[in-house]
Amino acid sequence: MKIHEHDRGSIRAFIGRATLLTLGTAVAISASAVVQAQSVPSPPSETAKSSSATEEVATPVPMSEALRASITKVVLMPGESPVNEEVDGTFRKSTYGVTGGMVAGSEASTIKKEVGPVNLRIPIPILQLPGMIAGGIAGATQSEIQEFRDALTKDLVEASSQQLVNEKIASDVYFEIREAPNLEPELFARETPVPIDTDAILYVGIRDLVIDVDGNEAIITTTVTATMHRRSDETNVYETTIHYQDRDTLSNWPKNDNAVWRDYANFARHYLGREIAARVFDSAGVAHTLIPVKSSSVSVSKRKPWHGSSKSLGPTLAWESSLPGSDADPAWAAGIDETNIYYDLEIYDLHRPVYSVKQVPDPQHTVTAKLEACKSYRWSVRPSYHVGGDIKYGPWMRSDSNPAGGNGNVGQKASEAPAFLYDFASLQIKCGSK
Repeated sequence: MKIHEHDRGSIRAFIGRATLLTLGTAVAISASAVVQAQSVPSPPSETAKSSSATEEVATPVPMSEALRASITKVVLMPGESPVNEEVDGTFRKSTYGVTGGMVAGSEASTIKKEVGPVNLRIPIPILQLPGMIAGGIAGATQSEIQEFRDALTKDLVEASSQQLVNEKIASDVYFEIREAPNLEPELFARETPVPIDTDAILYVGIRDLVIDVDGNEAIITTTVTATMHRRSDETNVYETTIHYQDRDTLSNWPKNDNAVWRDYANFARHYLGREIAARVFDSAGVAHTLIPVKSSSVSVSKRKPWHGSSKSLGPTLAWESSLPGSDADPAWAAGIDETNIYYDLEIYDLHRPVYSVKQVPDPQHTVTAKLEACKSYRWSVRPSYHVGGDIKYGPWMRSDSNPAGGNGNVGQKASEAPAFLYDFASLQIKCGSK
C-alpha cells in the first residue's frame, strides 16, 4: 500500500509490524496484579468475575491552558522523572540530541513476581528478563500457560536488541508536537545536558507491563507516566498516567509467530505517544460529535451505521460533524468558526496504518491511493481548530460500542481488532472492486 510522501511524517513514528515492543524500565509480570487504571478498567479478578465488565473510571485531565501557555521551550526525555537531577546547557547549543546520545544498552530493571504465597522482588538486567517469566502465572491449563510463556519469552529475547521503549515513546510524542505553533520541542537522551533556557522537561517513561491471566484469557496492560518538570522552580507541575490494555485467549496470543502480541506492542506504542501529546499539549476539550455517513461510493448499513462497504478501491469517506456546545468547553471555544475546522484522516488495516491525510477542509475525502479488494479496514477522523494563531485537536471519531469504554485504549479481543482500532468505523472493500 502506498502512502503519500507528504503524509509520512504523521506515520513514521509507528513501528512496522516486525518491530517489537522492548521493555526498558521496571516491568511487573504477575498473575494477581490488578491495575487500578485511569481510563482503563481493571483486569478481572477471582472476586470480580460476576461483576459487570465495565467500571466507572476517572476522566483524564489534560494540562491546563495556563500551563501550556507558559511553556515554549520544552525538552522531551525518555524515562520517569528523576529526583534532583542536574541539567544544564544552552537551548540552541549543539548537543548529542537524539542520534548521538541515545542509550544503546539496557539498564538494570526490577521484576516483581509471585511464586506461590511469596512475593519476590528480583533486580535483574533487562536481557535476563524473559527467563524470569517462568512461573507465577496461574488460572488456565498448564499446557496453555507453558505455550503462552515460551512464545512471549522468545519474542522478548528477539526484541532485546531494539531501542528501549522509553526512547521510542518519547520520540513518538516529539513527532506529534514538533510542528505545533508556539512550541519549540527538543528530544534529548538522558545523558545530554539540558539547555539552561529550557522552560520545562517532559519525562516520558513506562511504569510497568502487567500480564493478568483469568481463566483462559491473558490481559496485558502497559502503563506509562508523563511528568512536566518546570525549570524555573524545579517542580513537577503536571503528571498523567496512561494505560493501554488488550485481551485474548492464551492460545491466540502466540499464534502465527506471536502476531497478536506484536500487534499489541505496535499499537500500544502508537496510542501511548499520541495520548501523551494530546493530554499535555494539544487536546481541545471541546464537545464535538462525529459520525460516519454514506457517500457516493460507500454504503452504510442502517442496522450497523459504523460499518460501511464499497466497490471502489479509492472510496470517498464522509462523516457528519456537529458542535453541540457544552458548559465544559474551554473559554476559547467560543471563537471557533465552523467553516475553519479541518480534519485529519487515517485508514488502517488490522496491523498498521495504510493511508493518512491532514487538514482536510470538508467533512469528506476521496482516498487517492488504491486500497485492496476483499479486505476490511478501519478508519477515523479528528477535527482541528484554528483559533488565535493556535491549533487544538479534538478526539478521533469513535463509536460507543465498546462495553469497556475508554478511548481506544481498552480492547475486547486483540486477534479480531487491536484496542486502538476496536471502535473506529469499519470499511469493507468488496471483492472485484475497481
